[in-house]
Amino acid sequence: MRPAEQGFTLIEILVALAVLSISAVALLNLAGENTRTAAAMETRTLAAVVAENRAVEALIAPASPAVGRAGGADRLADREWRWLRLVSRTADPQILRIDVLVQAPDARRTAAEVTVFRGPQ
Repeated sequence: MRPAEQGFTLIEILVALAVLSISAVALLNLAGENTRTAAAMETRTLAAVVAENRAVEALIAPASPAVGRAGGADRLADREWRWLRLVSRTADPQILRIDVLVQAPDARRTAAEVTVFRGPQ
């Protein structure tokens, strides 16, 4: 038989299977990483919504919030979000700095943070 008619050797087939297996494992790893990233982005986005809502409430309230700390919890997307509002003075005595930090229910780190400034009304 001529070399073109002999087909593949066992070693060639094993090498091809090894390459195919490695690429399949890489694709599965990539799919898992995409799922983890999507979950993290959902958490950060929902936390940002809670932080922005709390910041807007502090801005539109008839009275300025008291200087210091305040905290609580809000429910959004069937999850309980812990928030902390820090109000501090700035160099201008009429302007307050308001920082809102939000944590996911199952995390210790801040998932979102918003800073706004409130002037006199």
